[in-house]
Amino acid sequence: MFFRNIVYYKNYFPDYLEKQNPEVKKKIYWTLQLIATIERVPEKYFKHLSGSTGIYEIRVEISSTIYRVFCIFDKEKLIILLN
Repeated sequence: MFFRNIVYYKNYFPDYLEKQNPEVKKKIYWTLQLIATIERVPEKYFKHLSGSTGIYEIRVEISSTIYRVFCIFDKEKLIILLN
């Protein structure tokens, strides 16, 4: 069951993802699946950026490095990734 559909704006996110190593890609895909399939996503992985009007951050942590993917909601069902 999916709570959110994930789509990409143009090719910005796929181009960003292509530049990452296999471990990072795997963790990003895992995090996207988590966001799509659970109703309440832990803030550790997905949170609203304070001071913004509708911009959210997907956080992927590997060792001491944090990868961020910025996104927005469209009608609370659609996440558009903007890297």
